[in-house]
Amino acid sequence: MAGIVYFAGHPFLYPLLRARLLPSLLLSIFVFATLFIWTYLPQVAFLAIFHGRRLAWINGAFLVLGEGAAITALLFEAFFVDETLVDVFDATLINEGCRGLVATSRILHPEASSPIKELGKPTTSAVYSPFSLRQIIEFIVFLPLNFIPVAGTPIFLILTGYRAGPLHHWRYFRLMGLSKKERNAYLAKRKMQYTWFGVVALLLQLIPVLSMLFLLTTAAGSALWVARLEEKRRSTLNDPETGAHYEDDPS
Repeated sequence: MAGIVYFAGHPFLYPLLRARLLPSLLLSIFVFATLFIWTYLPQVAFLAIFHGRRLAWINGAFLVLGEGAAITALLFEAFFVDETLVDVFDATLINEGCRGLVATSRILHPEASSPIKELGKPTTSAVYSPFSLRQIIEFIVFLPLNFIPVAGTPIFLILTGYRAGPLHHWRYFRLMGLSKKERNAYLAKRKMQYTWFGVVALLLQLIPVLSMLFLLTTAAGSALWVARLEEKRRSTLNDPETGAHYEDDPS
């Protein structure tokens, strides 16, 4: 939620939204309209066998919204917005005082008038969240959980959020140069935080038409989290008792 407030309060991010707004809006409308027209009633009818009529209408809507969110997120990230998400993430980090972290992966122009304009060409692979076939397969496998009355949808959201949460910091892990072993150890200490982040991000993706906007605000929220983590890391490294000193500029 912090990402929504942050995005709204920092106009330098708006051009990134405007550049992708029309194609993403049309794509969202097409995907969700198609799913609701052709798949909603059949799925409600099937769910009514397990849930009863009242719950079937609600859980059927969640099921279709989940399917639509998966399709639109896949299409957005594959064809429209992964580069934009990287720019939102990096610009937010720069604005929050983590310029040195971003500078490890791309050319920066400190004389520019805004964090977005400061972003230059990446010097290494710049991916916000990698394509994950495993996540897509698990999403499809977890979808039938929605057939379970009452508890099914929350379980589906938690399991999906558990898998999706860490992917929102993939860019951070690459900037930090963490190995797979180091990354797994880092995530193991913060399972609940990443699960909650993934659940909230998924819930926002279930809102029709606004999926694109919330992808961008989630990237901003992810970067804000990184900024807080980096602030704590700096405090630890600058602790007089440890004798260590942290410098943001790697050059």
